[in-house]
Amino acid sequence: MLRPDEPGATRPALAPLAQSYASVRRASLALAAPLSAEDCCVQSMPDASPVKWHLAHTTWFFETFVLEPHEPGFAPFHPAFRVLFNSYYQGVGARHPRAERGLITRPGLQQVLDYRAQVDARMQALLAVAPDAKLQALVELGLQHEQQHQELLLTDIKHLLSCNPLAPAYAEVAPAESPPAPLRWLRLEAGLREIGHAGAGFAFDNELPRHGVYLNGCELATRPVSNAEYQAFVDAGGYAQAEHWLAEGWDWVQKLGREAPQYWQRAAQGGWAEFTLHGLQALQPAQPVVHISYYEADAYARWAGARLPTEAEWECAAPLLGAPGQAAPAQRLHPAAQAAPGEVWEWTQSSYAPYPGFAPAAGAVGEYNGKFMVNQYVLRGGSCASPPGHVRPSYRNFFPAGACWQFTGLRLARDL
Repeated sequence: MLRPDEPGATRPALAPLAQSYASVRRASLALAAPLSAEDCCVQSMPDASPVKWHLAHTTWFFETFVLEPHEPGFAPFHPAFRVLFNSYYQGVGARHPRAERGLITRPGLQQVLDYRAQVDARMQALLAVAPDAKLQALVELGLQHEQQHQELLLTDIKHLLSCNPLAPAYAEVAPAESPPAPLRWLRLEAGLREIGHAGAGFAFDNELPRHGVYLNGCELATRPVSNAEYQAFVDAGGYAQAEHWLAEGWDWVQKLGREAPQYWQRAAQGGWAEFTLHGLQALQPAQPVVHISYYEADAYARWAGARLPTEAEWECAAPLLGAPGQAAPAQRLHPAAQAAPGEVWEWTQSSYAPYPGFAPAAGAVGEYNGKFMVNQYVLRGGSCASPPGHVRPSYRNFFPAGACWQFTGLRLARDL
């Protein structure tokens, strides 16, 4: 079993950035702690990655982008890791095929943990020597990148465990069901607004620059669609009625034989159950529906006589809906019935594209977001699995229309 640093251990005082670095790195190990070495090695589908790979890749980021250009006398932990744990940075060089990450049985888990420990010690030595603003920004990007992988680690292991006929739980004790939040509608008047990151604090490059947009008058639901509401669509035969679906979405439903969201199962005693990180659980009516594709979100919205919001509408409404993650100050394993954003990533009808004036950073780090601005849709708000403090109203997540292994749901909008 993996074990994070022992609590209560005496450590020397660290500068704020070094403290943040140590905290984020410990959080990744804590997420891996309930898993066996076998759990950490397997890849359940091409879109997911083994836990061991997440632990190594996030370490590779710091070794490659921070230590290599800034550490005196730099030497890699292992030369082969530069290829094995490169994700998509073509400017760095060759990459191991994404769909074959589960074939990397060596290095073993312990060697990956040794890799993390060595790089962490070298990073702390580097950060102890008053890093300049450019280096601080690079380290902060690496920490935000690792937090993204912490959420991916949870969603990837959930998919892996769902493939096991024993329906094993990542964590045994499920939280008590929260009471349902009432559905109301928030009115946004037509007019000029601004969206995009503003002020101090970290933002990814795809959140910039801040710019003006024009909104038509609309209303947004004050909470995401619930399981009970979505079940009404399922029970009404929504997955068998082509009129609700985009053409490509209908093809997707037919090809996969979908009748309900990804982790729903018919319960033996009737009704529905849902596979969660707490194992197979009875479907909770008040919880937000989760793990649905853009196709499913769009089809439900049409069936309900509404639509998906644009990302501009969503961001302009966010201050009135509640800050993302406000209801959940800690990372959790399943969304709760809360009104504030931050329980599920919410599909918007906006294609993922650059903002006016967007320019990616120079070098390989500039490949982080910009090159994916094609054939994807924007999601907003964060999820229960997002690390605390990681999301903000301007945060732009993005996935292709058929993706549903993430904690994805929807919030309805309608025109005035």
